[in-house]
Amino acid sequence: MFTLQTRKADSARFVLDDMVEDMAERLAFVRHDPEHSLLIGDHGRELARLLPGGLAAQADILGESPIDLEAPFPNGGFDFIGVLGLLDTVNDLPGALIHLRQALAPGGLVIAMFPGAGSLPALRRAIYAAEPDRPAARMHPLVDTRAAAQLLQRAGWKDPVVDSHDLPVRYSSLDRLVDDLRDQGLGNVLASPAPSLTKAGLERARRAFLDQADEDGRVTETFSILTLSGRRSLAGT
Repeated sequence: MFTLQTRKADSARFVLDDMVEDMAERLAFVRHDPEHSLLIGDHGRELARLLPGGLAAQADILGESPIDLEAPFPNGGFDFIGVLGLLDTVNDLPGALIHLRQALAPGGLVIAMFPGAGSLPALRRAIYAAEPDRPAARMHPLVDTRAAAQLLQRAGWKDPVVDSHDLPVRYSSLDRLVDDLRDQGLGNVLASPAPSLTKAGLERARRAFLDQADEDGRVTETFSILTLSGRRSLAGT
């Protein structure tokens, strides 16, 4: 879930667009003038084009090359690391946060964004209604703000800050929501996914989804975007 990339020219990309815009705005207000930066998940290089000052030209973009967030980085000394998505899908999130900190230069800054707990409540209710007797695990667990703050402290980040904001999107059908999730790589990444819904179960899910519609016949779905930021100490620890 949440491996963000554009699959086709007309595919949905609003989650990534929201994170790119938010991160660019945050960097514009931070007193931080990095010379060596790393952008992870910026597959279309949208963030690099929006970064303030000379940062965009100096960014080392690894979007085309897979990077293992659960292993030590092959190089480091970065003044800034920006991560778009991805962290919610790793098995060892505390370890990934430690590797990000260790890849920074002393005093370096990390900003990481990904969908967190509270995302897709309408879909969750619809899927539960499709299997009321024996609901299967169809979405992997997501991190909330409280847990994220504790993880940053465990990972040794200096000046850790965690916040979130909601991105509402309106839908006329469950199928359109599912198409958007697939376009953006926001599917289930559980190691042992549950069997597909039966035809009857899918119809129950569709009806349960539309039962949440407003007077205009549309359902408001929510993507809760979690933002983690922090630094490596000036001592380099």
